[in-house]
Amino acid sequence: MQINWEPEHSEALRDYLAKGLSFAEIARAINARFHTAYSRNATIGRARRMGLAGLARSGNPGQPKRPRKPRPTRSHRTRKRRAAKPLMSRPILKRAAALKLRCVAIVPRHLSLLELQPDDCRYPFGGDEDGEAITFCGHPRRQGSSYCVSHFHLTRGRAPEPGAVKVLLRLVEAA
Repeated sequence: MQINWEPEHSEALRDYLAKGLSFAEIARAINARFHTAYSRNATIGRARRMGLAGLARSGNPGQPKRPRKPRPTRSHRTRKRRAAKPLMSRPILKRAAALKLRCVAIVPRHLSLLELQPDDCRYPFGGDEDGEAITFCGHPRRQGSSYCVSHFHLTRGRAPEPGAVKVLLRLVEAA
């Protein structure tokens, strides 16, 4: 593969193009004459860089071009247009009834945020309506949690053991 074209090779390309040879024939002739390995595409690229690509023949130079045959016209059939159907009709949904939230059998102390002590349950109450104050449970927290035993199990989806709630209530009443 030659990268740089020698001036003699470029001159031969110019001469062969003037004679009306194809780029493949030019590449073969230059390779035979100068013992090179130019490809057809290399000769096309060099001719373009030299500004000779427009001089390339599109047929035999002595023969006039033949007029093209007109293509037969196609008769286009019109298709029936169909209205687009929705892929899946969506059902009309009714508003769901208000859910009754789970609750535990514990009466909250309704402490404000400022009244909470470090060991008090932080389970919130209220704030559902505009202007309604938010208060907190305030019972003793379960170790390792922010909530009392009842609210801890409520948030985890398990029901607390029945005896545990009564014991906590007794402890709160005694305090």
